[in-house]
Amino acid sequence: MILARALAGAVALALPFAASASRCDDVLAALGSRLADATCFESTDLTTTNPSTTPLDNTLPGVPVGAWTPRTDRGVIVGAPADNTPITHAVPGIQLNARIADDPTGQARFLLRLPNDWNGRLVVAGASGTRSEFNGDFAWSDYVVQKGYAYASQNKGVLNLKITGIGVPTPPTADSCRLNPTSTVWVEFFDNGAAKPFTQWTEYMITGARLARDAAKAGYQHYPTRTYAVGTSNGGYQVRRAMEEAPDLFDGGVDWEGTFIDAAGPNILEDLPPAIANWSAYAASGFNPASAAAQNIVAAGYPPDIVNGALSLWGNYNAQFWEVTQCQWQKRFDQAWSTYNGGPGDVTGTGGYNYAARVLGDPSIAAQVAAVATTGKIKQPLITVAGTMDALLPIRHGARAYADKVNASRLGNNDHRAAQYRLYEVQNGNHIEGYKSTFPQLEYIRPHAQRAFDLLVQHVEQQAALPPDQCIPHGGAIADAPAQAGECANLYVP
Repeated sequence: MILARALAGAVALALPFAASASRCDDVLAALGSRLADATCFESTDLTTTNPSTTPLDNTLPGVPVGAWTPRTDRGVIVGAPADNTPITHAVPGIQLNARIADDPTGQARFLLRLPNDWNGRLVVAGASGTRSEFNGDFAWSDYVVQKGYAYASQNKGVLNLKITGIGVPTPPTADSCRLNPTSTVWVEFFDNGAAKPFTQWTEYMITGARLARDAAKAGYQHYPTRTYAVGTSNGGYQVRRAMEEAPDLFDGGVDWEGTFIDAAGPNILEDLPPAIANWSAYAASGFNPASAAAQNIVAAGYPPDIVNGALSLWGNYNAQFWEVTQCQWQKRFDQAWSTYNGGPGDVTGTGGYNYAARVLGDPSIAAQVAAVATTGKIKQPLITVAGTMDALLPIRHGARAYADKVNASRLGNNDHRAAQYRLYEVQNGNHIEGYKSTFPQLEYIRPHAQRAFDLLVQHVEQQAALPPDQCIPHGGAIADAPAQAGECANLYVP
């Protein structure tokens, strides 16, 4: 195990050298053999204002290019830098970066930040997509460490991807996915490895919480008084599962557009193919919302498109997410399907995938999906914040479907359960904050997710009532007495 007692580069130590060594040594000693390849250092500032807080991409020794990209990962969901979490002051403390030792593949990673001015609480973050433990640095870490929370994160036990081919027309390996429909760059996702079932996503969220709690005990001489979970997209899925499976570790959670999984549907394998299959005809129609292709996409649960001249919101999703996401999930749950069976120019492999028909022929597919389903059986308070214009995880089949699961699990007794659930819908919010620079009609979700976190803390610690389920109107905020309680009547308001 490696212990780095000083910051790299020109960043000065916040405390004398002896104190630095002692604090890091105490934490590392407490975690012992549970971590490997650990670096721990005293930092003058745990926010991303300090360049040492988030490592450069592709600087983890021994892994291929694209497998570990912290700087890229922290910006994949949040907006432009000027619209990220405001940073008002430096946060000195210690930071620990490490590998979780018991993972035989050597991929599972852990991040910990312990501010000097600790408020006694801990926040554990999930990671979106197949991203690294630094995924939440802009959206979550910067927000909570400035408030004095200790912050931990993990990577769901997996690295990101490796390039398998460039400039070749067909998949170079059986597990290769094309990065986008016009690309000749092919990749394999570590998440599809035989030793990396999606069941590990929940396990590593729990592992991260246990490691962080023990580290806090060593660093501050007492355990956190409260532990909260936060996460976005697949990280939001981790939050949901934490509330369902680990109420002894977590006191509550905020799930920002979490991934919904149900073997009976809806799920990604069921939702994405219609969008992929109909995109070309919709584009050929000149983005005509009355076209049959557009109607087919909306009928599959998607929000309406936004068209700004030659630019289409659906087009962004088609170019960056639909095909590669469908490919990755299909290769995890239905390995027998030939993803590009008609060649890369033929959408029958991704857009022609029929989940219901495949399950009918092979029930083991549904069994694999059922093993990672979100049950809705929460045992601690949970808030979901989701955008109505999400065209990767459509709100009708994502956030609303999960709310239905929670309500069904309670047999109509929601108001009398200690573990309260709320769904706050952000009108015009979408899955990727950065899209607002191209489509200014969109709404940022980050401020609402962070406000939801503060409301959750007040609910847990002061027994404050959570505002009801509501539609946060375009340009509005979470309200105690919302103008539109429940779901947004209109997914899009120009």
